[in-house]
Amino acid sequence: MANRLALSCAVGALVLIAVTASAADKPPVQSGWDAQGAERYLDSREVWWQSWDRSQKDHRTMCVSCHTQGSYGLARPGLSQQLGEQAPSAAEQVMLASIQKRVMNWTQMQPVYSDVLSGPGKEVESRNTESVLNAVILSSFDARTGHMSPTTHTAFDNAWALQSPSGPDAGSWVWQNFHFAPWESNESQYHWAALMAMAVGKAPDHYRDDPKIAANLAALTGYLQSHYAAQPLLNQIVALWASESFPAVVGTAERAKLVDTLTGLQHADGGWSATDLGPWKRVDGTPLETRSDGYATALIVLVMEETGARTNPHVARGIAWLLANQSKETGAWTAWSLNKDRDPKSDPGPFMSDAATAYAVMALEARH
Repeated sequence: MANRLALSCAVGALVLIAVTASAADKPPVQSGWDAQGAERYLDSREVWWQSWDRSQKDHRTMCVSCHTQGSYGLARPGLSQQLGEQAPSAAEQVMLASIQKRVMNWTQMQPVYSDVLSGPGKEVESRNTESVLNAVILSSFDARTGHMSPTTHTAFDNAWALQSPSGPDAGSWVWQNFHFAPWESNESQYHWAALMAMAVGKAPDHYRDDPKIAANLAALTGYLQSHYAAQPLLNQIVALWASESFPAVVGTAERAKLVDTLTGLQHADGGWSATDLGPWKRVDGTPLETRSDGYATALIVLVMEETGARTNPHVARGIAWLLANQSKETGAWTAWSLNKDRDPKSDPGPFMSDAATAYAVMALEARH
């Protein structure tokens, strides 16, 4: 274990050096926001994740996290295009190598969590969760080439094999639940099922039309449609994103109602707060942050942009908020934990800011 962690830390240090050097060599991108700063932040957080002892898993691989790697995997390919990069960065390569190794040796890999150490059912939860994250991330990177790789096909196959075949949640995946909203909690099952549908809809080579997955897609979209009304606003937003490819997920009347609700929740400064998007309650009893945050604002702006509301004045106000609230020091957008009052200076403290920055990058790129 000591050797593995030493190797991981050494790799992380080398990657961080490469990230810093490559970013310094790039000409500035005139976009109204600091794309290089966002890149430095996201890559540095990915490097930290790769060296963190708690992320280390069997066969010299890493846990694929919802908050840091999941959002990073969605945002980083588009950021590379924004910056004119021709190949994945060192941080991306390390992450992709780990995911690809776990996908191609799926039956040999241990679940991220065990029932013995983490409680009954955690092995099934972690296996299901990882399968979806792997497919979502790899298909996002395939957008660079415009073709789906054999490894990504395998990742989707692994996920479809674990899709719940029956019961009230048929069509979804059992999700990791440690009661940490919004990534590992009761509502996460629907949230990531919707993101899986979004990923399938955007996957290259018309993957959504593959007859081999027709039954899987029917079950998935049926689940999303039938469970939509009971979801918190956060999940309804990602369902709206999925409905861009699968319109049956969110009907016309539901879409209009959701947009009206979201515009009514926009703050006077043009941003939104994640606190307003669900029935969250912190376990330590501290009050939730009510200020506009980067995660809620970026997600809402991105989804409204991609689902036909690009000219909505509320979107323009949200974009203005994002442009005005990127940290000049770190390149990140700030968001706060829904679970407890976390120290933002601790390594796990910025998990929500990791996601906020990734979604802000996607929202600002979607303007073009």
